[in-house]
Amino acid sequence: MNILVINAGSSSLKYQLLDPETGKLLAKGLCERIGIDGRLNHQVPGADKRVFDIPMPTHAEAIQSVIDALLSPEYGVISSVHEIDAVGHRVVHGAESFADSALITDEMLSVVEACNPLAPLHNPANIIGINACTAVLGKNVPQVAVFDTAFHQTMPPVAYLYALPYEFYEKDKVRRYGFHGTSHRYVSQRAAAMLGRPLEELKLITCHLGNGSSIAAVKYGKSVDTSMGFTPLAGVPMGTRCGDIDAGILEYLMNKYGYNIDEMLDILNKKSGVLGISQLSSDFRDLDTGIEQGNEKAALAKNVFMYSVKKYIGAYAAAMGGVDAVVFTAGVGENGPDLRETITDGLEFLGIKLDKEKNNCRGQEIDVSAADATVHTLVIPTNEELMIAMDTAAVVEGLKK
Repeated sequence: MNILVINAGSSSLKYQLLDPETGKLLAKGLCERIGIDGRLNHQVPGADKRVFDIPMPTHAEAIQSVIDALLSPEYGVISSVHEIDAVGHRVVHGAESFADSALITDEMLSVVEACNPLAPLHNPANIIGINACTAVLGKNVPQVAVFDTAFHQTMPPVAYLYALPYEFYEKDKVRRYGFHGTSHRYVSQRAAAMLGRPLEELKLITCHLGNGSSIAAVKYGKSVDTSMGFTPLAGVPMGTRCGDIDAGILEYLMNKYGYNIDEMLDILNKKSGVLGISQLSSDFRDLDTGIEQGNEKAALAKNVFMYSVKKYIGAYAAAMGGVDAVVFTAGVGENGPDLRETITDGLEFLGIKLDKEKNNCRGQEIDVSAADATVHTLVIPTNEELMIAMDTAAVVEGLKK
C-alpha cells in the first residue's frame, strides 16, 4: 500500500510517499511560496534533489505539481495515480472531538473546522490541503486526518484542567490539549520495541526537543500529562516561544509599553525562548557556536532550556510513580549529546545515568544508558510521517472489514 502523507501550511506543503508496511520512503518533497510564485523541491532516495519553479496560486496547483512529480517518467516513482491508495493528513487540532485518527468526510471536516479558533495558524491550512487533494484526486481516494492532539486525549482531568472558573472549560473548552502527539506516540512504540517489553507495562518520559519542544508522560501506553497546553506556547522554553510564564507579566508589559494583545503574543511566540534570552538565534547550533566563542547569553539560554527539561522529567517521574525510560527525540534531542548529558546529570537518584561513550552519537536509534543505570535513556529519531502513514493504512483497512 502506498500512502501519500501531506503536511500543509499556509504557504507551504510537505509531502512523502511511503509504504507503511515496510516503512520504505519512495519520495519526499516540499512545495513552497504557494500563493506567491511557487517552487517544488522533490527528492527520491538515492537521487539528487530536483528543484522546479512552478506557478502555485493555490494549494490545488501545489498538489497537482506533487502528483506530476510522482508520475514523472524521469524522476517519478509511480506509473499511475491509482498507485496512491490513500492520503494521510497531519491536522494540528482535533480538540476533544478526536481521540484517534479518522476518515475524512464532509461531516467530519465540519467538526475540524469548528476547531479552527483553537489553532488559527494551522487548522485552516490543514483543511486547505485536504480540499486541494480532493480537488486533484477526487473523492474515491480515501483521506485520513491524523491529529497532533489525539494522543493526549487520554490525560485525566487532574492533568488537563486549568484552575480557572469551571465554566471556561464547560462552555469554551479551555483546557490543556498538548501537541506533538504523533511524535510522542511513535517514539513510545519504538521504545517498547527497543526494550523488548510491552508498551502497556512501561512508564516513559518522551522529550520531543526541537525548535518547538514538548515533554510527555506516557504511562502504560497512554499519555497522562504533557508540557504544552491550550496552545503550543506553554511548557519548556523553545526556539522563539517563551514556554511557561506568569500570566501577570503580560499585563505588566502591556501597561508599561502600550502593547496590544497581538503585539504581546507576537513577542511571546516569535521573539522569546532561547532567541529572546540569547539575543543571538533560535537555532541551537548557532547557540553552540556562540558558546564556543564565549557568548554568555547563548550559554544562559541553553542552560535555561536544559534546566526546564530536567524539571519536567522529575515532575513526570513523580506523577507516574516511577519511570522505566527517558526518550530523547526531534532535531535537538536526537543530535545533542552534550545537551542529553547535561539534562540527565543529577538524575542518578532516579536511576538515570548515561554512558558518555554511547551518548556521543547523533541521529541514531540507540540506548545510551550506563551499565549500572536502572532507568534506560534512549535516543530515537522521530518519524511522524511514517506514523501518519501507518494510521492512514489502518483506518483504510478498517473500512474493508
